[in-house]
Amino acid sequence: MFNDFPLYTTDYISGVMSLRKPQTKSLKILEEITNAVPLRKGMNLKAALGAVHAMYPICTDFERDFMSLTFALATGVGKTRLMGAFIAYLYTQHNIRNFFVVAPNTTIYEKLKKDLSDNGSPKYVFRGLGCFTVQPQIITDDDYREKNLSLFESDVHIFVYNIDKFNKEGANMKKVNELIGDSFYQALSDLPDLVLIMDESHHYRAERGMQALNELHPLLGLELTATPLVTKGNKQVPFKNVV
Repeated sequence: MFNDFPLYTTDYISGVMSLRKPQTKSLKILEEITNAVPLRKGMNLKAALGAVHAMYPICTDFERDFMSLTFALATGVGKTRLMGAFIAYLYTQHNIRNFFVVAPNTTIYEKLKKDLSDNGSPKYVFRGLGCFTVQPQIITDDDYREKNLSLFESDVHIFVYNIDKFNKEGANMKKVNELIGDSFYQALSDLPDLVLIMDESHHYRAERGMQALNELHPLLGLELTATPLVTKGNKQVPFKNVV
């Protein structure tokens, strides 16, 4: 366990961030699961699923090639603030420093960028969190073309991208970049501690979207949606990984 921030319990984070009950409950669930299932790449997914299912029987399948957990929260509860709480918790308690936030469309993408980066905004999600002595580095659009990833100054890197940026076969993210010596996509998938946060995750259940996310090989997936249902033919099938 990483102990540089012993103060940052889930109760402390909830208090500083003024989380609502559903947000606090979600953060506690993440704490319980990550304390029971050691986070590492290449983990035994069958054993991990068994542990999660024992705590939360509603979760019967991660439905991806990595441990992915869905938090089903009503619209308006504050999913972006919860993302910030997840990031603060995983950084302070599990030393995770790389987060990839996926947006389903341009409108939500622009909102996420602002709420995660603009510390002058009343909606800035990390307000009051002293664990970030340097503001988390937000990497968006084509930032990766201009700098080697290792040169980003902050301890914590948050990559924010619209699903369309890397969902397409010829996506620029998948092309070799001279600064990186590989594609940005490959550099991300090689990170040992990448956590994928999927906003409105019901949008990423089509085959191509599923494949694009699986190929990032994240350590953990956190899915946020008010409608944990996927359309198959004329049926709506509930997610199997809701916790």
